[in-house]
Amino acid sequence: MTIQEAQNSVDQWIKQYGVKYFSELTNMAILTEEVGEVARIISRKYGDQSFKESDKKHDLGDEMADVLWVLICLANQTGIDLTEAFKKNLRKKTERDKNRHINNPKLY
Repeated sequence: MTIQEAQNSVDQWIKQYGVKYFSELTNMAILTEEVGEVARIISRKYGDQSFKESDKKHDLGDEMADVLWVLICLANQTGIDLTEAFKKNLRKKTERDKNRHINNPKLY
């Protein structure tokens, strides 16, 4: 699935099942909540915290997909073409950082 196809799929789902998009502010709050759920799993799986019984049922991929879903909702609501935004962002990072990481001794 391309990014554009994902944006179209989310938009169609919202129109068919979701009635309408939540407000941008609500979706921003939901995005923050979903990112927190990703952080919770990563801090327990890869960090120093231990899992609680209630944490063990959470799936990292599913939580990441929740983040992507809400981000796509926000892009759709604000008229952002994520494919073009990502291409532009990649060009920016390449130009800005093309030598930065290669020359960073901390990475070797």
